[in-house]
This record gives sequence, C-alpha cells and structure tokens, in this order.
Amino acid sequence: MSGLMGWITGNSAQKRKAAPKDAIVALRAHLEMLQKRETHLQHQMDEQQAIAKKNISTNKTAAKQALMRKKQHEHSLNQTTAQIATIEQEVYSIEAANINQETLKAMEKAGKAMSSIHGGLTIDKVDETMDKLREQHALGEEIAQAITSSPIGETVDQDDLEQELGQMEQEALDERMTNTGSVPADHGALRLPSAANGALPGSKAPAAREEEDEEAELAKLQAEMAMG
Repeated sequence: MSGLMGWITGNSAQKRKAAPKDAIVALRAHLEMLQKRETHLQHQMDEQQAIAKKNISTNKTAAKQALMRKKQHEHSLNQTTAQIATIEQEVYSIEAANINQETLKAMEKAGKAMSSIHGGLTIDKVDETMDKLREQHALGEEIAQAITSSPIGETVDQDDLEQELGQMEQEALDERMTNTGSVPADHGALRLPSAANGALPGSKAPAAREEEDEEAELAKLQAEMAMG
C-alpha cells in the first residue's frame, strides 16, 4: 500500500513539474494555428480587394459584395490578431513564472547546502582553528631557523688549519729552492727553523748585529776626522 501511495505521490509531483511545459507546448501549437489563420485571412482580404477593383466600373454589385466579404475577413483577422497577442502574453507569463519557480528551487537548494556546510561551524571553532594554524606556522619558522643556523658535522679547528697551511707554504718554498738548484736535489726538503726553535744556523743575534753596526759607524767617523 505504501508503495502504491509513493508511486501516486511521485506521479503527482512529476505531473506538477511537467504542467508548465505542457501548457507552453499547447499554447505554442495554438499560436502557430492562429498565425496560419492570420496569413490566410490576409490573403482573402487581398483577393476580395482585387475583385472589387476589377468590377468597380463594370459590375458595382459584384464589387460591393467583394468589399463586404473583405470587411468580414478583416473583422476575423482583427480577432485573430488579438488572440495571437493574448496567447503570446500567456506564453511569456508562464515561462517567466516557471523560471521564477526554478530559480527559487535552486536558491532553496543552495540555502540547504550552505546550512549543511555551516552546520558544524561556529566562530569559536574558526578562531581555534586559526590559532592552531598560526602556532604551526610559528613552529615551522623556529624549526627552519634552527636547521639553518646550526652547523652539521664536526667543527673544524682553526689552529689546525693555520698549521697545515704553514706546512703547505713551507713545502712549496722547499720545492722552488730545489728547482732553482740552491741545494742538492738529493738533500731532501729544506726546513726553515721557526722562531720557537732558535736562530738560524750561522746567523747572529739581533743585539750582536746592532753592536757591530755601531762599531763600524764609529770607525768610519774616526777615519773622517783623521782625514780632516
């Protein structure tokens, strides 16, 4: 029984939905018939007008009857034209009403969809979500800062680098001296002693050199005075 009632209800709803379309189709069919009648009546009027002109001089009775028929056709044509205008207005009204109805249904569906979307949303939930997003963005910035600012791997000792660089410079100097023949090729790499290891072999201390320079200058002065 419930299935039958559902079928009847569904049928009724479908009929209600199809009613505007059926009405428009029927009105347009009737409009087409009236337009054909309008064309036919206009043709008959023109025909009776031609008969009246043809007989106006030779047969006034025939001409008068033709004009009467023309008037009848003209009256029918005016009625038909008025009916056409009425039908066209009805078609327009039904179409406009149907569009309004469909627009309203679409808006109702949109309203239900919006209500369904916003059903679980509140301002507090939105604020809470935005706060969480801001926190995550801030955390991401801190993580990125930590990654880019902290060196990865073992820290290089700058003193070791300087020492290794000095050894490389000394080796390059030894190689140049060997190539220029300053020392025998089989003598091996020449190592210049550093200041920490004492003075170079055969070199004098700075104090001794300064004393010799003073003595030489004094001797030169005495010689000049003797010559004078």
